[in-house]
Amino acid sequence: MSNSDFEPKIVGFCCNWCSYRGADMAGTARVKSAPNVRIVRVMCSGRVDPVFVLKAFEQGADGVLILGCHPGDCHYVEGNYKTARRIPMLKKMLEQLGIEDERVRLDWVSAAEGVRFASIVNEMTAKVKELGPFRANGGG
Repeated sequence: MSNSDFEPKIVGFCCNWCSYRGADMAGTARVKSAPNVRIVRVMCSGRVDPVFVLKAFEQGADGVLILGCHPGDCHYVEGNYKTARRIPMLKKMLEQLGIEDERVRLDWVSAAEGVRFASIVNEMTAKVKELGPFRANGGG
């Protein structure tokens, strides 16, 4: 299968208070976005354990998107700061496992940013499409 025929599967962990509502805003406003992200609603981006990301890849995801409230706006005060500290360590671990850095993205989306949500989804889908299918252990 060529990369032009490849449609990536992306798991999107979205916080309940902001990014999930941003996704909802994109939908109700009928903002066009790639249909490749499967959303998992979590109470806070700080709740996304690195094991969840590894499990997503193990279960067939080609990419993982983690979206939370903008720094300073977390419903749980510091959850998104916790996430921001975790991601660089997670990416180092993924690198050691042979997983490209670009397959995981952390970003911030507020409840009012439906257009931003759609833009991030489209960018992530294009990036993962460019990378091609994820093959665990380098061979499937």
